[in-house]
Amino acid sequence: MSSLSRHAEAIRGELSKVIVGQRDLAELLLTALLADGHVLLEGVPGVAKTLTAKLLARTLSVPFSRLQFTPDLMPSDVLGTSVFRPQKGDFEFRPGPIFASVVLIDEINRAPAKTQSALFEVMEERQITQDGIRYPLPAPFVVLATQNPIEQEGTYRLPEAQLDRFLFKLSVGYPTLEEEVQILQGHHAGFGGTPLEAVQPVVSAADLQELRGQVGRQHVEPKLLEYIARLVGQTRAHKGLYLGASPRASLALLNGSKALAALRGRDFITPEDIQYLAQAVLRHRIQLTPEREMEGGTPDDVVKQILQQIEVPR
Repeated sequence: MSSLSRHAEAIRGELSKVIVGQRDLAELLLTALLADGHVLLEGVPGVAKTLTAKLLARTLSVPFSRLQFTPDLMPSDVLGTSVFRPQKGDFEFRPGPIFASVVLIDEINRAPAKTQSALFEVMEERQITQDGIRYPLPAPFVVLATQNPIEQEGTYRLPEAQLDRFLFKLSVGYPTLEEEVQILQGHHAGFGGTPLEAVQPVVSAADLQELRGQVGRQHVEPKLLEYIARLVGQTRAHKGLYLGASPRASLALLNGSKALAALRGRDFITPEDIQYLAQAVLRHRIQLTPEREMEGGTPDDVVKQILQQIEVPR
């Protein structure tokens, strides 16, 4: 795990040059990166969701693109389009901005269903199909998407099938008083704006593939596989939910736990790894009943309750 820890610390060090606090967020983003998963970042405007995603991309020596989703965005604006070549009498495919290793989608819930559906094949199969021809995306391929949790005007609810393709949904909160004072001090001292140039690439695509291989070789006890299955299965039987999590959630919890354990310097996972990631993996994959919503419940509350109900293997 020494190589993995060294690269992870290098990425953390680069992010800390600009980002104040948010250590848990950085750890979860690194976990998703090692687990080969996409991340949905949710938070109010101004809490550095987009900046954090851009900085993470800069620590990797891989192609990066950014998409601003709007209500008039078309699938071809994302995937690319076929252009007729008169001199040859045929069509040539021009790849869209989705053909990058790290793709930042800002305000993903502002695009309509037609454009959202263009991401289904991309996020799950890492390819697009245009005019009957398959075009694979570069490896690695990660989507980092942001959305505002409170603004409803001009937004569209993401389809459940698309939400299920995100490994994690992370809530980005406000900084503490001390962190905000530190932000102000840095800005006042001339460190304002978005100093992306301060962050340098420290991990190549080959390095990342090698690290992911190490994560895949993590040891997992059979009783922990059963623990994951019981946790996810309980979401399908919980009286406060009318939509439970799919087997994809179980796989996400397993892969995320293996990556988190590796980040923390272990070659085996523990029940604590699973519990730590349960909310990030499940909160966007379950839906409350109307009665539970009226009582003021949240998906995170239900996940906490399920964690308390299921016996922890030792």
